[in-house]
Amino acid sequence: MLLPFTALTTFAATSTASLKPATRVRAEIPAQYRWDFSPIYADWAAWEAGMKEMEGKMDTFAALKGSLATGPAAVLKAYKLYDEIGMLQYRVYRYPQLQRDVDTRNQEIAGKFQRVGVIFAKFGTATAWFNPELLTIPQAKMEEWIKATPELAPYAFTILDTYRQQKHVLDEQGEKLLSYGSRFNSTPGAIFQELSTSDIKFPAIKLADGTEVTVSPANYGHLLETNYNQADRAAAFTAHLNTYAATANTYAAIYNAILQRGWANAQARNYPTTLDAALDGNAIPPAVVQTLVDTTRAGTAPLQRYLRLRKKLLGLESYHLYDGSVPLFKSDARYPYDSAKDTVIASVAPLGADYTAKYRQFVSGGRIDVYENEGKRSGAYCAGVYGVGPYLLMNYNDTQDAMFTLAHEAGHAMHTVLSYESQPFVTSSYTIFVAEVASTTNERFLLNHLLGQTSDPKERFLLLQHAVDSIFRTFYTQVLFADFELQAHRRVEQGQPITAEVLNGIYQKLLQDYYGDAATIDDLYKYTWARIPHFYNSPYYVYQYATCFASSAQLFKAMNTGTPAERAAATERYLTLLRSGGNDHPMNQLQKAGVDLTKRETVQAVIDQMNELVSQLEIEAAKIAPAAK
Repeated sequence: MLLPFTALTTFAATSTASLKPATRVRAEIPAQYRWDFSPIYADWAAWEAGMKEMEGKMDTFAALKGSLATGPAAVLKAYKLYDEIGMLQYRVYRYPQLQRDVDTRNQEIAGKFQRVGVIFAKFGTATAWFNPELLTIPQAKMEEWIKATPELAPYAFTILDTYRQQKHVLDEQGEKLLSYGSRFNSTPGAIFQELSTSDIKFPAIKLADGTEVTVSPANYGHLLETNYNQADRAAAFTAHLNTYAATANTYAAIYNAILQRGWANAQARNYPTTLDAALDGNAIPPAVVQTLVDTTRAGTAPLQRYLRLRKKLLGLESYHLYDGSVPLFKSDARYPYDSAKDTVIASVAPLGADYTAKYRQFVSGGRIDVYENEGKRSGAYCAGVYGVGPYLLMNYNDTQDAMFTLAHEAGHAMHTVLSYESQPFVTSSYTIFVAEVASTTNERFLLNHLLGQTSDPKERFLLLQHAVDSIFRTFYTQVLFADFELQAHRRVEQGQPITAEVLNGIYQKLLQDYYGDAATIDDLYKYTWARIPHFYNSPYYVYQYATCFASSAQLFKAMNTGTPAERAAATERYLTLLRSGGNDHPMNQLQKAGVDLTKRETVQAVIDQMNELVSQLEIEAAKIAPAAK
């Protein structure tokens, strides 16, 4: 039985090339722009009581060992108790975690959050008996019990899915042994975190105007996004990547530990590959990932065409990957939060009055932490609390990127709202495989809405470029990352060595394969693998960004083309997907909504869309007067 809380979905930070908020002192930010934690717990005393209550229920659950075979009532009792524990887990986890994220300097809160992790690990060990014992009951008998016991119906999918994975469940002793290692599973990722954040020292460089800049990740990203001097960008790139190259052997050793851990766990659970082990929990065929990689590799022409267009518009003799973030056209446009909020609400009107009303209620206050403050973590995410609803973190800065990030994260929030209100607890959590569908679909609605409001070629170009860059980052780059992971894991499965030189070779070849001659691949870029957190923290995760992007492209097209009746039917299928939570395997959920990711043409549709968008960019660019560029 897996912990029911959904892991944080964390997304890229909004652009740092932006206006600064009026204040960075949290207490001075108006309450309507800050999180209200009271719907979770009234205070820390209530949280402590919740922790105590959860531990008591955990002990009660452990005492049920040996009872399941006595009949359906015993099975139902166990699942209901697990629901009660699960709902408490959401609250005791989120209460300190959310408060830590708005003030990472507060060590008292950080300590409380660590206590939650210790209790969760204890629960994993205390429940190791459950699945092995459940599976001693013949599946046919269990199906009879479910049929004869209406109260077991909400648990049917979860129970029968455990039988589907039966050959990968160990006996009680085996599960208990694996549970002892659960705390150590996070050790390589923790070492990466310390090496890449706490212990890393980035150098300072002097720019052409005499300014000194320390090329930390935030400063590096800001410089690439704002500095039009290619020599400055090249210097920043060299200094930043050399910092990782200097300890590449250590990063390789950490990543080798990640790969070896995955292969060991896969073999312990009788999976032929680590990819099979990663996908089996959601019944996703490994061919989905391979089809994604193969189709994308064959469809890099539009990407390379875009890079050539960037090179032309920037007037560069040679185009490098560090030239990929600087804006092609400058814009002073600002999108204040309150007006942006109204715009994103208006953009989803095609999804119906009920969806729009719930959307408006969510953004009305207390659930979105809007602005940056001292000590607040960067980026943006949406985090659910069952029985309360979603909480959304932003670092809003009045840019176009920030407005699209709001639309993206609010898409996650609405997915959570609809799932929570439509599903019982046991099937309320949707999988990562479908999570990015709702977020990227809402971005598409916003883009469509904004394009419909302007005929200005420069404004249209910037909007279209946002869409192209989204495909670049969310589709092509993530598939390249997934390609890297596949190759690295397969080397370990074949008993081949993993060294910095090996990983450099894999990554450099991928850059050449995906970008061709459209960009100069500087030698230092081969070290990029060392700085990608997803490789260390969540292997075989990134491909899902690309599959979700492909899914949302197809769903959005269906909702916006054809007869009114066809569009209405497609919209209802989409809303049904959002209401479905985790009541079925994600591939089945998407197929019901009208998307089949086993088909190559589903992936090809994104490539075709990229090609069409680049063509539109070329048309709009030709209309823009030279003085406006």
